[in-house]
Amino acid sequence: MILSKSNYIFFLQHPAYLWLRVFDKKKLPPTSEATQDIFDAGNLFESYVEKLYPDAVKIGFEMGSFNGPKSYKSMPDRTREALDSGAEIILQGRLEANNITCIFDVLRKVKGEEINVYDLVEVKSSSSAKVEHGYDLAFQKLVLEGAGLTIRNCSVIHLNGDYIREGEIDLEELTIETNIATEVNALEEITKDQVKEAFNVLELDECPDFSPRHINKLEITGTNWKKYWLQVFFYLNKDLPKTSIYNICWLNPKLIGTLEDMDIKDITDIPEDLEGLNQRQLNQIMAAKSGKQTIDKEKIKDFMGDLDYPLYFFDYETLSSVIPLYDGMRPYKDYPFQYSLHILDSPQAELRHEEYLHGKKSNPVPELIEKMKKDIGKDGTILSWHSTYEEKCNERLAEVYPEHKKFLLDMNERMVDLKMPFSKGWFVDPKFYGSASIKYVLPALVPELAHSDLEVSDGLHARRLWTKTILEKENTWNTDKVLEGLSEYCTLDTFAMVEIWKVLEKLGT
Repeated sequence: MILSKSNYIFFLQHPAYLWLRVFDKKKLPPTSEATQDIFDAGNLFESYVEKLYPDAVKIGFEMGSFNGPKSYKSMPDRTREALDSGAEIILQGRLEANNITCIFDVLRKVKGEEINVYDLVEVKSSSSAKVEHGYDLAFQKLVLEGAGLTIRNCSVIHLNGDYIREGEIDLEELTIETNIATEVNALEEITKDQVKEAFNVLELDECPDFSPRHINKLEITGTNWKKYWLQVFFYLNKDLPKTSIYNICWLNPKLIGTLEDMDIKDITDIPEDLEGLNQRQLNQIMAAKSGKQTIDKEKIKDFMGDLDYPLYFFDYETLSSVIPLYDGMRPYKDYPFQYSLHILDSPQAELRHEEYLHGKKSNPVPELIEKMKKDIGKDGTILSWHSTYEEKCNERLAEVYPEHKKFLLDMNERMVDLKMPFSKGWFVDPKFYGSASIKYVLPALVPELAHSDLEVSDGLHARRLWTKTILEKENTWNTDKVLEGLSEYCTLDTFAMVEIWKVLEKLGT
């Protein structure tokens, strides 16, 4: 059996992930939109990086082709041909050695050295070289050196997070190459051991334990590996009760291991003095045990007393791209294409609504700011949920459009986070399940409102729909319906804040 690099990385995330990928793939969840966005960003960035090497030999393979001249199976032979021909740079080649294989991104021949001395380069659409990239390259190096090559250096070509677009994309400015040869060399023995362990998993007749306690046993920090396996875990365990220990907030593998060893299955059975619990987890445990709300009325009263009319309930929906779309924008930074605004001018006033949703294939920001300046007055509190997000957006907009800087930063001075009473633990409900997300707070406090009935399910879905429909002009026949769904979703977010504010208002009076 051949172990590929991708399957090795799945093994590092969780041993069961490797086993399922190889032997029972149908049990795995379909690729989520968020994950697909990551794949798409990586592919887009890679296509730009390849332009740095116009004279390279690109191997690659055609999806769905298994035996043809451009198939995955034929890649090692085609890669060998390129190596033997003396190619200076090879893109997307594949080699095999000792039952392990990898597709490398860039292989550069070292000038003035022997024929088989190369630099190995991995292309990553992140804004820095990360710890997990070392494991990725260490596996590749193991393959290539097993195949008879000498690897001098290992590096990562990644995004320059400080790049600002001005006209056409400047590839030299967009990319940074970081040498991580020292880190990769230090992982040589660890990688060999982990490869052996991965093959041991592949010899098992049954899938290893699914438990999250086995996530990322190397404890590689800064990865999303916990998130990826938890998506699989909950897909495989759809019937877990909400009070299962696996639904504890801020879940970590060590805590789960401790609880499993204590034979604790339900959050209500977790001792409140258990070492290692954080305050959010403790609040969740106590709420689950009591089955009642815990409310600090004095703190909520103080919080509400600091709000000044008019009240503006505000929410952005944003675009983001690995390659900045318009001048002044940076990679992966969020810039709004839509906002919703519910306004309460005074305690007795009728609630009114304003919004902006860009429906043209152009930079949405200038027109959005102009509309916002008409809708938001100079006085009053602006309420947002997790307001840091809107504040960061405004700071970015002020950077790109300095003529509006005073207005945008004044907005931030008046911004208050409506999530605070929940994130601070002043209001805890068992049905929050330890979260302060509006997706949990809203159905617990205002059950008649729900996002589940909408065409647009969340902010990432909104971003993807808008980008595909408006910017990429897919399914243009459905544009009006998409815009209607986006408006309905964003409007509900700010109306939900109004309704949650009303609940707090009753407590604060």
